[in-house]
Amino acid sequence: MQSIQKAENEIEEGMKGKDFLTLSEFSTEEIQYLLKEAVEMKKLQKQGIPHEELKGKVLGMIFEKSSTRTRISFEIAMLQLGGHALFLSSKDIQLGRGETIEDTAQVLAGYLDGVMIRTFGHETIERFAEASSIPVINGLTDTHHPAQILADLLTIMEHKGELSGLKAAYFGDGNNVAHSLIEGAAKVGMHFTIACPLGYEPDEAILSKAKEVGKETGAVINVTEDPFDAVKNADVLITDVWASMGQEDEQEEREGVFEPYQVNKELCINANENYIFMHCLPAYRGEEVTGDIIDGPHSVVFQEAENRLHAQKALLKLLLKS
Repeated sequence: MQSIQKAENEIEEGMKGKDFLTLSEFSTEEIQYLLKEAVEMKKLQKQGIPHEELKGKVLGMIFEKSSTRTRISFEIAMLQLGGHALFLSSKDIQLGRGETIEDTAQVLAGYLDGVMIRTFGHETIERFAEASSIPVINGLTDTHHPAQILADLLTIMEHKGELSGLKAAYFGDGNNVAHSLIEGAAKVGMHFTIACPLGYEPDEAILSKAKEVGKETGAVINVTEDPFDAVKNADVLITDVWASMGQEDEQEEREGVFEPYQVNKELCINANENYIFMHCLPAYRGEEVTGDIIDGPHSVVFQEAENRLHAQKALLKLLLKS
């Protein structure tokens, strides 16, 4: 028991002040501990027990991309932890335009205890973190969405009791959500297959690195063009919108390309009988998923959305706590 406590104390110490840019930069043990803390955060919140771990702390939230769940979940997370969240839209600051990213990072570090950024290019958040002396959290970039996947892993764990050895299948674009799912699954030993059309595969470097991690954790990571091959015996089915923010002009073209990857009854009948369906939202019924699936008995999308709050509270607590 003492050795477990010592290991957890070491993980906590190692995470203080750390940036959270991608899941690949965190160890399996750190991710597992984050999920354990998220379970505890959720339990305390449901029981109405105060847990003001970050009293007096201030999180700056920079948004260059609009958001519903990211803004609300981070803002409420800081409130419930006893701290404060400061919303900064792209209209409020001149990130990389009127002032360099590095200068903005150093200025804000003098005011804040941490920064969450939701932006376009991943290099923006990397430059910001490199120049900042306080923790920087990725609220979404065009390449990664790690905060979402923490919530996804928490949701899967709640329904399946474990992560290692499960089979998850993702259908659609090899986008930021897919990249972070690949990284998260590899870290926790969960088999993961992405079904996507030719030309829309995930980044090869991210995929290759995850496969190497999988050799250590037992996770098998695959990519296929055949959605019916991916869905066989899957415990978890996941999809995302066909056209992400900034790709609106491709909507019509993508609808034609991704139509065979729609999550519907015909596809789901090949999954495990007790599969769960997940989607990071917003969802477009009739496009990437049919209404009878997302609104059906296997869907856990709203629990998944709520779990953003609890997973991010655990993350904020561990990164920002003195």
